Formats: sequence, structure tokens, C-alpha cells
Amino acid sequence: MSLNGALLAGRKGFGAWIWLGMKGILLMGFLWEAFIFAQVLWWRTHNPDQTSFMRARAASLQSQRRPPLFPHPWVPYQGIPTTLKQAVVAAEDSHFMTHHGFDWEGIRQAYQRDLKHHRFVAGGSTLTQQLAKNLFLSEQRSLWRKGQEALITVMLEATWSKRRILEVYLNTIEWGEGIFGCAAAARHYFHEPVRDLTPAQSARLASMISRPRFYEGHGNSLRLQDKTDRIENRRSQVAIPD
Repeated sequence: MSLNGALLAGRKGFGAWIWLGMKGILLMGFLWEAFIFAQVLWWRTHNPDQTSFMRARAASLQSQRRPPLFPHPWVPYQGIPTTLKQAVVAAEDSHFMTHHGFDWEGIRQAYQRDLKHHRFVAGGSTLTQQLAKNLFLSEQRSLWRKGQEALITVMLEATWSKRRILEVYLNTIEWGEGIFGCAAAARHYFHEPVRDLTPAQSARLASMISRPRFYEGHGNSLRLQDKTDRIENRRSQVAIPD
């Protein structure tokens, strides 16, 4: 075989290996997304015991030799006070009932803030996007994670009702160091079951979601009180699932 023939054969062989590698990566990606979609379908009717975010926080607490996660019993949708549902939607996603997983105006505003600061500083995430992240992903901020979050958001909106999305969100969202779900939050902050929360207490919990670990230790923050007042004032103006 001539030198040119050998080089040509080598290039073809190398190209074949590259193609096989690409197909392998695509297959692994497809299987991963299929696995996630299967979990999404399962959790449509079954309550998750833990989320990816809970497991990450539990591991972090364990590595610091700190107390583990608080007990977080599941509260069915009808057992969660209307005032808390309204307050959380008012605080985190006022267009929850009308969008299909993405608040494009919120995303545009967040993108402009990110450009201004030259880094990820604002998410503009809807409740569904936050739930997608908490169920399957991590706190890491990257374009890959945002892309994966977007895909899972589409899965959730396509297969779950708004009622189910809000129910799982309220039972899995972080409300402080090791505190997940509305039942644990009500017990920790107000020493009472979630069904007995007052409108003011509901607004206070909703105002903490953006920075739960910070506000747990800064409960007297003027900023927190201002957020609480604003949420309580507009709580009744938002729509929630029946």
C-alpha cells in the first residue's frame, strides 16, 4: 500500500471511530432523558421521598457534621392552606396559571441583569423550572444545567397538571438549612401544623423562598418584612389551581 493510501485509510478509520463515539454519546443522552421522563411519569401520581437537591443538601450537612434534614411529611394539595398557595405563586410566579413553563418576560429581564453583571445573578425561573431543578439537578449555574432544566420543564408541563406541579413544589422546596416542604417549615418557624398557618405567616414563608438559608438567620430583616407585606397585599390577586 502506498503512503497516500495508508494515510487515507487511517483517516477513514479515525473518522469511523469519531462517528461511533458520537453515536455512543447520543445514545447515552437519549437513555438519560428517557430515564428522567420515566421518573416524571412516575411522580405524576406518586410522591417523591427525596429530590436531587435534598440529597445534595443532606450530603453537605453530613460532611459538616451538622444535624440532618428535618422530617418533611407530605401534605396533599387540599391540606395546604389557600393562603400559602396564593402567597407562593404571588412571590415566585404570578403568571403560573397562564404560561406553559416559561415566563419569557421574566427570562428577558433576568438575561439583561446577567449581562450587566457578567455572570448568572438572576434566574427568572417559573415554579415549574424551579421544580425541575430541585427534582433532578443541582445548584450549579451553567448553560448546560439551564438547558437540562428547560427540557425537564417541558416534560412536567406536558404530563402534570398545574395542581400537581404546585403540590409537589410546596412539599419539596427548601425553606432553610435542612428544612424542606411546607409542613417542616410551618413546624420550624411557627410551631404549628401547616393547615393552621395565618395569611401573614403564609406570606412570610413565601417571602423566604428566594434566599431560605439566609432569611432563616435574618428573620428581622427589613427587606424580608417589606417582601412579606407586598406579597400579602397582592396574594388574593393571583390565580391558583382548584
